Amino acid sequence: MRLLHSSCIRSLKKQPRRNFHKPNFGNPKRSPPTKAPIVSDSSIVQWNNAITNYMRSGRCDSALCIFEKMTRRTSVSWNAMISGYLMNHRFDLAHQMFVKMPERDLVSWNVMITGCVRNGNLGAAKRLFDQMPHKDAVSWNAMLSGYAQNGYVEEARMVFDKMPNKNSISWNGILAAYVQNGRIDEAQKLFESNPSWDVISWNCLMGGYVRKKRLVDARCLFDKMPKRDEVSWNTMISGYAQNGQLSEAQKLFDESPIRDVYTWTAMVSGYVQNEKLDEARKVFDEMPVKNSVSWNAIIAGYLQSKKLDIAKELFDAMPCKNVSSWNTMITGFAQNGFIDLAMELFKNMPRRDCISWGAIIAGHAHLGHNEEALRLFIEMKRDGERANRSIFSCILSTCAEITALELGKQFHAHLVKVGLGSGWYVGNALLAMYCKCGNIEEAHVTFEEISDKDIVSWNTMIGGYARHGFGKEALKVFESMKRKGVKPDEVTMVGVLSACSHSGLVDMGTQYFHTMETDYSITPNPKHYTCMIDLLGRAGRLDAARNLINNMPFEPDAATWGALLGASRIHNNTELGEKAAKKVFQMEPDNAGMYVLLSNLYAASGRWGDVGTMRLKMRDTGVKKVPGYSWVEVQNKIHTFSVGDLTHSDTPEIYSFLDDLDSKLKKEGYVSLPKLVLHDVEEEEKEHMLKYHSEKLAVAFGVLKIPSGRPIRVFKNLRVCADCHNVIKYVSKIVGRLIIVRDSHRFHHFRNGVCSCGDYW
Repeated sequence: MRLLHSSCIRSLKKQPRRNFHKPNFGNPKRSPPTKAPIVSDSSIVQWNNAITNYMRSGRCDSALCIFEKMTRRTSVSWNAMISGYLMNHRFDLAHQMFVKMPERDLVSWNVMITGCVRNGNLGAAKRLFDQMPHKDAVSWNAMLSGYAQNGYVEEARMVFDKMPNKNSISWNGILAAYVQNGRIDEAQKLFESNPSWDVISWNCLMGGYVRKKRLVDARCLFDKMPKRDEVSWNTMISGYAQNGQLSEAQKLFDESPIRDVYTWTAMVSGYVQNEKLDEARKVFDEMPVKNSVSWNAIIAGYLQSKKLDIAKELFDAMPCKNVSSWNTMITGFAQNGFIDLAMELFKNMPRRDCISWGAIIAGHAHLGHNEEALRLFIEMKRDGERANRSIFSCILSTCAEITALELGKQFHAHLVKVGLGSGWYVGNALLAMYCKCGNIEEAHVTFEEISDKDIVSWNTMIGGYARHGFGKEALKVFESMKRKGVKPDEVTMVGVLSACSHSGLVDMGTQYFHTMETDYSITPNPKHYTCMIDLLGRAGRLDAARNLINNMPFEPDAATWGALLGASRIHNNTELGEKAAKKVFQMEPDNAGMYVLLSNLYAASGRWGDVGTMRLKMRDTGVKKVPGYSWVEVQNKIHTFSVGDLTHSDTPEIYSFLDDLDSKLKKEGYVSLPKLVLHDVEEEEKEHMLKYHSEKLAVAFGVLKIPSGRPIRVFKNLRVCADCHNVIKYVSKIVGRLIIVRDSHRFHHFRNGVCSCGDYW
């Protein structure tokens, strides 16, 4: 055998390899038979064993070399190659070997059918099954199992009903098909039709009852069992514990004749899940044998209770740490804000998996450390770890938070490349990213590509259109959602009412609001009322808005009064604005935005003394105005500007552009609005201050640096002022560019001198 192996290796190194595995699904041409040397059966057995051993160790080429050198092969030789390739996830090579096989036996057919099933190719498995000259119980059970594991319960039942001879595997297979797919009533009916089930079947049905939280049925079955094993006791104890019935779980635990480590761990986990940490620790300390699951369960309990020091002591004392133990600690520390300690654990891990990377990336993202989260993601890719859907969802959310559209697009392309671009889990993250980053067109494309849309998908698209000012498009999606049979929820209606508010669709918004309860069984909450106050207030119906507040079934919150204050500012109703502001200050005395909004109202009315009073009040109460700034992404880099900013390296070019723009703006009919500057200074100075607002600087930089034909996307942390809004409209016409500005309230799409909001914001 050693000589044969050496000969094979030499031939692989020195001689050109013939393409044995070139696909050929017809009948291969064969050379005329030649007289072969006589080979003993014992030699063939040895070679077959060698092929099997090489395949088990993953050395497929060495196995193939021996196979090709064999002067006489049996069906066992061919089957060893086929099953070996399947074992090593080389379905294509297994299939080619099967096609070339001169004579197939029952084992060959069964091995190949099983391979097709495990590869998820049920169509190929069915074709092979139909072609089989003879079938045995293994053949039928392989098809039954394939359909059952992939959720095709009806097809599995058809196979079961056609089986000429059913064994215990067949009965257990169809029972498991019903249970695993949540069809517990059909499983029960099947169970009652056969009096001779083994303990595995009893446990299977009982487990199904437990997963459906039908503990009464599970216990009834448990009490009827003619024989119980460890799984029986553990399933019932775990079911009680996980569903909060700890006294019943403890009672069964005390009665259990056989307690293994899983029995003890079920009790520990049950107490932990029900926040009874002292009881969990008592059981844990009494355990005669502990495994990694036991340790991880009690450690997770202390982390959830924010007792990080005790969790760390247990972790340090744990004799059987595995990657899950490290991941549990990293997640716990990160979620409790101790990201430095989580990072220290992460660096000290002997081995990491994608969950480890996901935990540390999510921890940084959760705390707003977005750049570090992105850096870790790149490091993970360099380390060779493949990202899962959870990590991609987290990283896309990070891109959305920092409005890094170009980076988000790159991640989207990578998602498609690795085959994770479909489905609602990642699809919703992509959808939210495009909406928040200002690319509503790509958001719509992504929405259409989500094959299994859930309620979050629909709500995100409706809310995205609403915030971008495309109210009619939002309502079209809403109507499509209803036609698809998806029931709206509270979030849906917030998006719908917001869409009506941003687009001035007062009558439609009012109708939706008043029919929420009758049409969709949704009782309006404070957010819905706030949307309605905003809708009515923006439309100038201030009395109707005030009456709605007075008739609310609960006390208005700060957001509701803030909406009324905002409407008062738009329509210069100082008296109503003061009343609304007073209510807000009582509830949220540190809300700087409301002080500024009232100051704007006073300034617009020329009441500079009141503006000064507001400033003093802010100073005395320690409230600080949030400084306004704007940013724009150019070539994967974020450029940030503040009012009158002189720190940017391209400041001379930016200011020169704005100076040259003055004459063009005036030629187009632009007139500045100096009353918007909240300072009692000369008009000329006000115009100068308006000229260098942060959003104007960002737009100018975008025009200069972003290639023609591409949209310019600018983001601002506060609301865009009316003068900037007016200027950007003219700029979009002068330079012939689409300019998208997102402020703290909504998106504005400027094109050819017109804004998507219709000057209604």
